[in-house]
Amino acid sequence: MRNIRTDLAVEAREIYAKESNGNPQGVEYKEYKIGDVNITDVTITNEIGERNMGKPKGTYITLDLPEFAHYDGEIRDEVSKAMAQALEGLIKLDESMTALVVGLGNWNVTPDALGPKVVSKLMVTRHLKQLVPDSIDEGVRPVCAIAPGVLGITGIETYEIIKGIVEKVKPNLIICIDALASRKMERVNKTIQIGNTGISPGSGVGNKRMEISERTLGIPTIAIGVPTVVEAATMANDTIDLVLDAMIKEATEGSKFYEMLKAIDKNEKSRMIREVLDPYVGNLMVTPKEVDMVIDSLAVIIANGINIALQPALDLDDINKFLN
Repeated sequence: MRNIRTDLAVEAREIYAKESNGNPQGVEYKEYKIGDVNITDVTITNEIGERNMGKPKGTYITLDLPEFAHYDGEIRDEVSKAMAQALEGLIKLDESMTALVVGLGNWNVTPDALGPKVVSKLMVTRHLKQLVPDSIDEGVRPVCAIAPGVLGITGIETYEIIKGIVEKVKPNLIICIDALASRKMERVNKTIQIGNTGISPGSGVGNKRMEISERTLGIPTIAIGVPTVVEAATMANDTIDLVLDAMIKEATEGSKFYEMLKAIDKNEKSRMIREVLDPYVGNLMVTPKEVDMVIDSLAVIIANGINIALQPALDLDDINKFLN
């Protein structure tokens, strides 16, 4: 597990199960569907589960996007509604309570711009509830949002910005959106993870900053992330594994060549690949060529999912009328 880079709990569980030939202790797992959306729940229940998974104790809900989700508006709406249903189980708010949505990431870098793009499409109502309360339905919850940028742009830790806002605004819930890194290329831009354990900004691109969580802020914090990149070293390692597996199938069982291939230490191989690539490409991250369109689509899906979950008195048509 130490040599494998993933921010997804569902992948961490898969990797552990493959390496240990069994499910990790301290981890509960279930699969189900909401409409046509496949959903996986991974719940880390104790410290043993934390050690096995390399992630903090809590609930991680993963939605797999159906095919053509980025090209079909009806499918996007279906995913948003499924996401809202999954999210509602983690939201414990009365109508009068305030939610703060934080779009993490660098708006100048497309794979890292998901958070700011989501914020731009949210139904923001806190100021309206304060300034024109008679014009807003009673069932509309106060929501505020910010895209604080990154340390390299602002010179301020994202945690420090959010901490200051929390002290002034006093929200009852924080929802953070950020880009993640995946272990598998097929999950890039096709998976949404929702967790109640918070997040460390920049972790998806190996630039981990101060943690934003209930532990550090004293407020329930939900993290929503999408893997938008995968490490080049991971792709190289997977390619070599495929070549080795093909060679093992072709080699004569029991021969010296066969035994040599079977004896290769995959952890050592992975470490060697990283050492060889590092002088040439460094910590290179790879993303699909259609990332611009996909990030825009994901921003709509996630923003609508949050809007529906935070405004249960409204349906998607009402929310769209408000935004337009």
